[in-house]
Amino acid sequence: MTETSDILVIGAGIAGVGAGAMAAAHGASVTVLEAEPTPAYHTTGRSAAIYIRNYGGPVLRAVSDAAHPAFMDPEAFSGGAIAGALLSRRGVLTVATEAEMEGLEASFAESKGLERLTGPQAEALFPLLRKGRIVAASLEPEAADIDVDRLFQGFAKMLRRDGGRIAVNARVGRIARNAQVGRIARVGEAWRVETPAGVFEAPVLVNAAGAWADEVAAMAGAAPLGIVPKRRSAAMLPLPAGIDASVWPLIDPVAFDWYAKPQSGALMVSPADEDPVAPMDAWPDDMVLAEGLDRFAQAMDYEVTRVERAWAGLRSFAPDGTPVVGFAPETPGFFWLAGQGGHGIQTSPALSALAGALLTGGAPAMEAEVVSALSPARFS
Repeated sequence: MTETSDILVIGAGIAGVGAGAMAAAHGASVTVLEAEPTPAYHTTGRSAAIYIRNYGGPVLRAVSDAAHPAFMDPEAFSGGAIAGALLSRRGVLTVATEAEMEGLEASFAESKGLERLTGPQAEALFPLLRKGRIVAASLEPEAADIDVDRLFQGFAKMLRRDGGRIAVNARVGRIARNAQVGRIARVGEAWRVETPAGVFEAPVLVNAAGAWADEVAAMAGAAPLGIVPKRRSAAMLPLPAGIDASVWPLIDPVAFDWYAKPQSGALMVSPADEDPVAPMDAWPDDMVLAEGLDRFAQAMDYEVTRVERAWAGLRSFAPDGTPVVGFAPETPGFFWLAGQGGHGIQTSPALSALAGALLTGGAPAMEAEVVSALSPARFS
């Protein structure tokens, strides 16, 4: 039996479910296909979950700015599906040794809203720092933790409320073209996607497959864009007895070869690795993780004696490091939503709204220059 809809989305991470939710809000019938037994299984569920406006290049910063109102007033953004602000103050502290001062000064020139701190001020904010090692630091006080679960569940609630659904255990086996179906009839043929969960057809196919985005494109006969998955590892370390780090900022060095964030009564530490890997259910490389933890320990009056747990996720990058959002110029009805490169959570409200508008013929709220910079047409 074949199930038809206006839009098929491949990938039930926050990108795919968010775009599906926004398209459904515009009146489209939407089905989201997820290969795993549960949505948000891969990158979405393994994020550092922090909103940093000064993270990424100019286009990504513009998208993050566009997303900020939705984080602050998600009830209005979601039509009541999400109640209460999704951000809670965290701050990002970037520390510099004497040798890193040139890089720190450059960050002040490139960023907005940073506060300049002395070494002792940095030590007061993150008391585990090795005393006397840090010369100066910057603080981005508006950086904030994101409640990723409530954000994702809100998107899923929006999708279901407006008639969409998520089909799990629906790993794509074959993609082909078939007869026209659906109410949004802008292309001459429909996509037919065969999965263990059934056969699905729609005139519009959204590629939100994350690390598998180029593989999905090839299956559909669309030109791959060179989306590269890169592993990011992390470990949870116990805090010394009697220390409450709940109000400490996320901390990183200018070199960004590790970072640490208080989380759930412990410290999440990452080596900030970006190693290209094949699409997979990622796991940490023991040596990469150990080297990152050693760099962290060198900056701290803290000995790493135990790792409570470790994990890894894949962050997928387009060749120019900017996300890809829009219809493929050479493949009618094929829509790219990929290459978020570690910015997927903090940009999801804005990119979902943009995708929803483009998919249903609406007018994007985002500036035209940013929409153009995100379009896959830039690679043609």
